Formats: sequence, C-alpha cells, structure tokens
Amino acid sequence: MDKISIGFLAFPGLLQLDLTAAYGVFSAGPQTTVHLVWKCLEPIVSSDGLVITPTTTLKACPQLDILCVPGGLGILSVLEDLEILNFLRKQAENANYVSSVCTGALILGAAGLLQGYKATTHWSSADLLAPFGAAYTPNRVVVDGNRITAAGVTAGIDMALTLAAQLWGEKIAKTIALNMEYCPEPPFVSGSPKAAPPDVLQAVMEKNAQRQHERAEVVARAAAKLSGHRRKRALAPGQGHVG
Repeated sequence: MDKISIGFLAFPGLLQLDLTAAYGVFSAGPQTTVHLVWKCLEPIVSSDGLVITPTTTLKACPQLDILCVPGGLGILSVLEDLEILNFLRKQAENANYVSSVCTGALILGAAGLLQGYKATTHWSSADLLAPFGAAYTPNRVVVDGNRITAAGVTAGIDMALTLAAQLWGEKIAKTIALNMEYCPEPPFVSGSPKAAPPDVLQAVMEKNAQRQHERAEVVARAAAKLSGHRRKRALAPGQGHVG
C-alpha cells in the first residue's frame, strides 16, 4: 500500500474540533502521514483556546493526496487571503480528494473549488455556499466527485470515516470507528435546527446574528474577487498581460 499524505489547513481561529475530530480518524489509517499546514511553524491558537503547532508551511508542503479545510471564527481573514487560496487551488489540481469540515467549505468556495459541486456546511452558513457556485445539500456528509464536505463540527468524524472506507476499505474504516468507540448516544436531541427546541434555536440565531452578518459581507467580497480571478484566467490565453 502506498503511503498517503493528508493535509489540514491549520489557521489561527479555527475551531479545533473541526480539525481534531477528522484528524483522529485519518491518523489511525495505515501508511498515512498527516500534515498541519500554515504560513509558518509558530503555534496557532484555535477559537476555543487550544494551541496547535503546524508541521509544515504552505511553501514546504508536499503534494497532498487529501486536502482538508476546517472552519471556525478565523475563516474571515482566510476567505480573502490570496496566498492561502492559491495554495489550495494548486494542491487541489493533483489531490485525490478535496474535503472540508463545517465552514471550511466556504474557504474551498472562495478558492473556486466548489463551483458546480453539491456541498454542505454548518447549517447557519448554508446560504453562503451559493455565492461560490455550490449547491447546498443538507446532509451530514456530501460526496460529489472528489469533493467531500461535512456539515457542522462533529460531522468531520463522519466525513473522515466515509473517506477512510474509500481509501482503505470498509473493514479498516469500521475498525477505526470501533477503536474510537464512535457510537453516539446524545443525552438529548438538539444537534440540528430541525431537532432543537424553537427557543434554543432562536437563542442561537440571535447570539450569532452579528457574526453571520459579518461573514456574509466577507463572503460577498470573496465571491466578487473569485469572479474577477476567473475572468482574468479566461482572458489570459489571449491577453498575455492579464494574470
């Protein structure tokens, strides 16, 4: 079996469980190297205070077989960071799979990597996929070609197990699930907007309203920049000065 190279974008302000839940699955696979990729090797701090140390830089990162982008509060700056978006575009050209967890899908969208694809993300940001040309699909995991996106946070485990079955076969994926004792029995059913009590849903939406407004504004700018990038690429063959 060939060694598989998996890389997570590890940016300041990411939601650590977006990364660590999927990381726990992938790191248990055979012949696997998992990279945490950022601009430098200095530790970054997640939105919930966990310190994470990148293992390689954008420039030094090898070609990845699997590219995975988590989400979190820190996505706002990433959505408009051309260095990161270009890194993702370049990696996606030869990656076997391009994946995301939660609002990491918006970062893939800003890089132009979900245009024409079905995808999912955290329920609160479902309407922000359309500006990037993606079709929101309200499933916990959405597979469309080599694009595999997960809904909010804990869905990263489901996404990684889905991908593990494709990479190593169902038996190994089931073995990983058993070793993780992944058999959810929540103490109450409130983990989706459909299941949550109306007062709980309303409270969450009110608390996050300002954040969602800011996110929508950044997504609109990122989508406009992406359209400009596409126009430049379309013109480039006949307009050598455009790039």
